[in-house]
Amino acid sequence: MKRILLAILFFAPIIGFAQFQQGGTLNIFSEDGDKFTLILNGEKQNETPQTNVRIEELPQPYYNAKVIFEDKALAPISKNSLMITDADGKFMDVTYKIRKDKQNKPKMNYFSMIPVQENFIAPSGVYVHRFGQPFGPAVVTTQGVGVTRTTTTTTQSNTVGASVNVGGLNMSVSIQDPDADFGTTTHTTTTTTHHQSGGGIPRQQTTQQTRGCSGNWAMSAANFNDAKNTIDEGAFDDTKLSTAKSIVTSNCLSTDQIMQICRLFSFEENKLAFAKFAYPYATDPRNYFKINNVFSFSTSKEELNSFIQGN
Repeated sequence: MKRILLAILFFAPIIGFAQFQQGGTLNIFSEDGDKFTLILNGEKQNETPQTNVRIEELPQPYYNAKVIFEDKALAPISKNSLMITDADGKFMDVTYKIRKDKQNKPKMNYFSMIPVQENFIAPSGVYVHRFGQPFGPAVVTTQGVGVTRTTTTTTQSNTVGASVNVGGLNMSVSIQDPDADFGTTTHTTTTTTHHQSGGGIPRQQTTQQTRGCSGNWAMSAANFNDAKNTIDEGAFDDTKLSTAKSIVTSNCLSTDQIMQICRLFSFEENKLAFAKFAYPYATDPRNYFKINNVFSFSTSKEELNSFIQGN
């Protein structure tokens, strides 16, 4: 029995260490549905081309990424030092979007960054792969599918077993003692995993109320420039506004960053609409009075002031 206790004590620190090695997650999806193969640091991440790829448990803060399209007419995309952490070095769940510019050239731009969520189930249509693991059959989440797995374990008369599950890490310890008789025990475990239905963007829907932006870090300069480029590629103001709202719901922005986005719109009403929408996501709401500088009409300034006072 002493050997059993020593074995459990030996494995406990390993389990504790693994619990803190969650790593980051990278999501890349094609807005136009173009299938692609993702390569990170020279390693292929999906054997067959996909439109929506999610790579989990990334252990490094930066990666060199290359996207090769199934359609050879589309030029590959290369992006160096693609960041998987936030400004504090904490691993995050990062999303990049692929879209074509006015010359039909594909570009990959930053889309969102949110904390990594344990036991996250990817939306429908997402190819999921754990970094560094061998390829198995292509696994793409599908709408409303449940997968059931049944495992039966039998311990022999001179064997004692212990199973530990911490933070998603499964570990089984089996110790034999020829001088002991523990009897024979059979355990049967049935697990059913359900994939949620949903859209194709591999990200959790979060809001300021659950995340809290006031006093937090705003988007980094590099990510913000990518976000601005993505918004500015919209052909019409309505498209820009829709894209801007999608980005801000998954990020925290400073007042100055919100001002820069407001200036991307041609029409005053869209500047005002975005300024109102982005207010809960400002890291420095006390400085939000600066937004009035982007407006041409006093009525817009008054309407924004009234909106802020009511929140």
